[in-house]
Amino acid sequence: MRELRILAPNGMLGYGFPVKWFKRALSMNPHAIAVDSGSTDSGPHKLAMGVMTCSKEAYTKDISLLLDAVSEKKIPLFISSAGGAGTNAQVDIFLDIIEKISRQRNYHFKIAAIYSEIDKNLIKEKLKNGQIAPCGPVPPLSDEEIDLATTVVAQMGVEPFLKVLKENDVDIIVSGRTYDPVAIAAIPIKEGFDPGLAWHMGKIMECGALCAEPAGKVMLGVIHEDHFILEPGSLEERCTISSVAAHTLYEKSHPYFLPGPGGVLDLSDARFEQLDDRRVKVSGSKFVASDKYAVKLEGAKKVGFRSIFIGGVRDPILIGHIDEVLTRVAKDVKDYFKDIPLDQYQMIYHVYGKNGVMAELEPVKNATPLELCIILEVAAPTQELATAICSRARTELLHCPYEGRIGTAGNIAFPFTPLEISLGEVCAFNVYHLMEIDDPVNLFPIRYLEV
Repeated sequence: MRELRILAPNGMLGYGFPVKWFKRALSMNPHAIAVDSGSTDSGPHKLAMGVMTCSKEAYTKDISLLLDAVSEKKIPLFISSAGGAGTNAQVDIFLDIIEKISRQRNYHFKIAAIYSEIDKNLIKEKLKNGQIAPCGPVPPLSDEEIDLATTVVAQMGVEPFLKVLKENDVDIIVSGRTYDPVAIAAIPIKEGFDPGLAWHMGKIMECGALCAEPAGKVMLGVIHEDHFILEPGSLEERCTISSVAAHTLYEKSHPYFLPGPGGVLDLSDARFEQLDDRRVKVSGSKFVASDKYAVKLEGAKKVGFRSIFIGGVRDPILIGHIDEVLTRVAKDVKDYFKDIPLDQYQMIYHVYGKNGVMAELEPVKNATPLELCIILEVAAPTQELATAICSRARTELLHCPYEGRIGTAGNIAFPFTPLEISLGEVCAFNVYHLMEIDDPVNLFPIRYLEV
């Protein structure tokens, strides 16, 4: 093939996309539709609790539109990291959605489902053999933490997709946790295009048209022998050298090197050229295979329960003394619950309007805000204890004295009742490690079905 066209409808399945511009891109006859639906960006809760990133209704709406396109154009659809965390159950939920839509619309599809949950005994064996290492600044893994994780998934590379594409004629692939660019890079790599170009195109397009100006949803990528071209589906958006090059740096720890399953994408010689008002040509990307193949493991555990209260402050005198007031409230609460060890609970203040986003890293130290939003987050072993501590802190804050105070009935406004809000279980990532493997295919079971 001299060129291969991939359509990404958006950067996250379930987030929706403009049908008008999706159909325009579809009219350019892509060879495949590819969309990622996974991320750890929103924290450990979804992986630990089995919760999906978006609602089932949102996924159903997006998938309905994609199945219409697959049926009309007779092109394959690749969905990676089903449900967000990419657990086996979330893959099956997506399969159920596809089956119900197909039955309603009298569609017939051949599907490959690729699963990514990893047996804990295998992980322990790899750990014992010294084949697991931290991925970034995280503690070394232990058997105890492996057991505490509710589920452990591994980010698959492109190899399971290639196995499906080479051995079977399928209309749809739905995968568990997957390295984000895989769904887009799979067909180009299978068809013999340069893997460096395929991975780089996948790296940018897995976010849809986030690399466009203004940022959008629908993106078309066209890969050639020695370059690829990016064009947003919307005529109201454009790709520029700066927007595409900037997005190449997105979510990377190094400006040139992007490690992934099986190797490193080397962008030190990448070149960006403006073809016209809306398209950018990219070349020079290289893929360097690793000596040892490793996949990233992701796991999360339940660590307790969380309650919060939300309060607003408009009194300029209290705003001026807020640091000392919060310190005093924390001390009073600890004194009140002195029979409970301090390592059994946490109190974290988020003071929006002062340093709620940056916390101690906030560079502007002396700004005088007009108002503050104070959120106290309490984590404890039980929901009842978290709520009790949260309630005590709220009442202490409501009536805490401070220099210059005029009103004594309370200087905090509470927008919601109940005043203490129970948020349920608190979770934490406890598996975020690289595991060396011998076979990047057999680790990920494949199931074929027809709907």
